[in-house]
Amino acid sequence: MTRPGDPGYAAESRARAERGDGADAEAHAGAEASARRRWTLERRLVVAMAALLAAVSVVVGVVSVTVFHGSSVQSVDDDLRTSLQRAATGIAAVPTPGGDVGLALDVPGQSAGTIAAFVNHDGSVDGARYIADGGQVLTFQSGAVAELGDVAADGRAHTVSLGGQLGEYRAMATPVLPQLNVVVALPLAGVNRATGQLALTIALVALAGLFFAIAFGTLIVRRALVPLARMTDTALAVSERPLDRGDVDLDERVPVDDPRTEVGRLGTAFNRMLGHVSGSLSAREQSERKVRRFVADASHELRTPLASIRGYAELTRLHGGTLPEDVTHAISRIESESLRMTELVEDLLLLARLDEGRELVHSRLDLRTVVVDAVGDAQVAGPDHEWSVEVPEGPVEVSGDDARLRQVLANLLANARVHTPAGTAVHVTVTPEPGDGEDPGVVRIEVADDGPGIDEEVRDTMFERFARGDASRSRRAGSTGLGLAIVRAVVEAQHGTVSVESEPGRTVFTVELPLAPAA
Repeated sequence: MTRPGDPGYAAESRARAERGDGADAEAHAGAEASARRRWTLERRLVVAMAALLAAVSVVVGVVSVTVFHGSSVQSVDDDLRTSLQRAATGIAAVPTPGGDVGLALDVPGQSAGTIAAFVNHDGSVDGARYIADGGQVLTFQSGAVAELGDVAADGRAHTVSLGGQLGEYRAMATPVLPQLNVVVALPLAGVNRATGQLALTIALVALAGLFFAIAFGTLIVRRALVPLARMTDTALAVSERPLDRGDVDLDERVPVDDPRTEVGRLGTAFNRMLGHVSGSLSAREQSERKVRRFVADASHELRTPLASIRGYAELTRLHGGTLPEDVTHAISRIESESLRMTELVEDLLLLARLDEGRELVHSRLDLRTVVVDAVGDAQVAGPDHEWSVEVPEGPVEVSGDDARLRQVLANLLANARVHTPAGTAVHVTVTPEPGDGEDPGVVRIEVADDGPGIDEEVRDTMFERFARGDASRSRRAGSTGLGLAIVRAVVEAQHGTVSVESEPGRTVFTVELPLAPAA
């Protein structure tokens, strides 16, 4: 590891920063994915239905308001053309010098709010007047309706905003005298007011419909998804059952209301899958039971001939007569190999019995004594290693099989002794962790060494049967590969756990066992 001022420190810092940025990005992406996963199918269906209904309501509302407003404006334009014709007729009926815009309004049929004005050739407005609500023809102040001068005499209606309190008008112009146009305008206040009321009504109805659609849609979707909830409950119930060993009878099934529906077909397929899984697990258990019975029977039957072979080898070796050197060597090899085979058979027989679920002999014992004795035996077997033990002062009582616990400690210490070079320090620690209330707690046993470590490829399979350590840790052949498998089997049979952590220079095997309840 580099330090500030060392060569390459800056490059290493940048690399760590880049790795940190990548980690932050991955964390952010993971958070977004988690947020998406929190959306249940029910919520997605309801939200999709509500969004679709809202979109349809918006489209219908916009089209309705647009069509209504357009038709209302068209009706105003029709009235405007009629009013302009009346205005032109009234002005033409009484010719006056320069014209009189009042004649455009003082004709039968003109409605209240109608505005009339003369527009000169330069766009200026003269004598603008309008019909009040009482029917009187009143005059605008100068410049109040100057926007009417922008209306072209093209025979079409134009929207004009007169500002102030007048608002929008539809205006149309037509020539009546040389260089003089008359402009007639009708208000759009009524149309705008009716359009606004229609838009508000549609919005309120759409919101109310959306609220009731979400409420009733949630109930409908929830009821439609009840079979999926049953399927989920069934799957959870199956997942919580111990399927790794023993007889498995998956009697859980999903009730199917209608097998013709999509959910019904899914439930039928799920039930068929459970049936196939149950049959496969039963067949597997029967096969494994046959194998375990064969191993147990074979191990039991091999104990007697192996003992006889060993006995005859010892008898021959202890014979008073002189034997050739090669015969003596062969007999010693027969004796040693028979001893090794006996140990292998005993280990296989123990694993077979544990697989069959035979209970161990449980008794209340002080774990400190077991650990200290095991370390003492290991020190005698491996004097070229540095052994140390650390146990608490008070008793550490567990309920377990004394012989099997001693075998667990012996296998772990033998593993550290065989697979590490001479001079390796092996330290055993016993740490009780009392629980709270009815939980008595656990005791942790750690067997640590400062050897070369365990290869990562071997670490995940080292507790399996006939698994062997890598060449970097192994310095002596002859291991059967059952020691750590027996450790795990015995510990799990006593409701404990075993794990390993390893890196170059430090390997720790950890065994956790439940403490015995207080006497």
